[in-house]
Amino acid sequence: MPRGASEIPDLRLERLNKLITTFMTPPNLLLSNLFGSSESDSSTIKWESMQGNRGMTPFVPPGAPAPRYSPPGVAKHSAEAAYWKEKIYYDEEFLNNLRKEGTESQYLSAKSRLARDLLSLRGRCDRRKEWMIVKMITSGSISYLSQGGVKISVDYELPSDQNVTLTTDYKWESGTKRDILRDIMDAKIKISKSCNGKVDYALCNSTVLKFMALDPSIQTLLQKMAFGDGNLFKKVGGKIIGVNTKALGNLLDIDNFIVYDEQYVVTAWLTANVTADSTTDIYVDDITDFEEGGTLRFHDVSAGTYEDETISSVNVEGGYITVSAAPSTSYKAGEDKVTMTKPFLSDDKFTLFASKVDGQPIAEYKKAPFGLDRHYGIKTDTHEEWDPEGVWIRVQNKGLPVLYQRDAIYNLTVN
Repeated sequence: MPRGASEIPDLRLERLNKLITTFMTPPNLLLSNLFGSSESDSSTIKWESMQGNRGMTPFVPPGAPAPRYSPPGVAKHSAEAAYWKEKIYYDEEFLNNLRKEGTESQYLSAKSRLARDLLSLRGRCDRRKEWMIVKMITSGSISYLSQGGVKISVDYELPSDQNVTLTTDYKWESGTKRDILRDIMDAKIKISKSCNGKVDYALCNSTVLKFMALDPSIQTLLQKMAFGDGNLFKKVGGKIIGVNTKALGNLLDIDNFIVYDEQYVVTAWLTANVTADSTTDIYVDDITDFEEGGTLRFHDVSAGTYEDETISSVNVEGGYITVSAAPSTSYKAGEDKVTMTKPFLSDDKFTLFASKVDGQPIAEYKKAPFGLDRHYGIKTDTHEEWDPEGVWIRVQNKGLPVLYQRDAIYNLTVN
């Protein structure tokens, strides 16, 4: 461009970075807002975690040396920080509208789109951070790509006896011997005995909440004659419109009973053609976040149509997804795409944790330095193209969640 994109006020780095940092982390990204953050000296993140935390200083005779204290269950961890980034391209026409004089309506339209796009990029960047923290808490591990495309898996070593899968008879939806209150009390007692932590957070999505709200034993306890004012269900004009989670939290003595329905979308482009009623192995350019059991949506980009199939397996080494049945329409490599929409919390997970033990947070997000300027946290930069004329805007971040108290978390697979 003759005068350069740097002359456009709205594309100056100081303005872009101010705009991107103005967008606060969305309030519905719960765990990113819950745990604090600090800076790591390098991209190699090192931390220590422990199990148990209820010791007591021993008596010793006056004048005797103090016994040495060794923290219980200490484990040392080290992993390379995860790095993620994304960019968007603006062509000459868009940029000219941004700085065109005497056409305020066009200018405002382009400026509005720029703000909207940056908000979207910021949201996607924050959602990746949230994904990592949720995976750490609810699954005990995360996987991502490091330099050279090498896959890294971080195991946070959650205690196996605090990751419980209920057997058929005890499942919350239809188990003939289900006892939801006992399961939750057992989890609370286990955390208390393990690390002296008090459970102050319970997480589930609306599907699991429905299992609880329709459970006869819970309904009986929350009847007006038995507990509080009996308002388990929210009603308008006598019609049930929701569940009063505060009543459930009071019953369970859990300060923060959170129904967490936030979702994320994974997108990948086809790298091989898909033939109608024939192809079940779907090759894509990035297989990282697809999961078995998810719904794979095939998008015919030119026609604007789509169809869904269930993912039966994911072959990371082969770079393909296998679906349970071939789609009924053909799709073209390099032109069409697939997506998977997935909740952060699955429809069968109920998670409890103590956010602090002995007054200290059980987890933290460690920011890692990146770039020649050793930048910490989310960053925006630009790159100008000469032919064809245009500008790339990039958003990037680097870091890793760490867990300090491994036995302050209890995960129930309830269905």
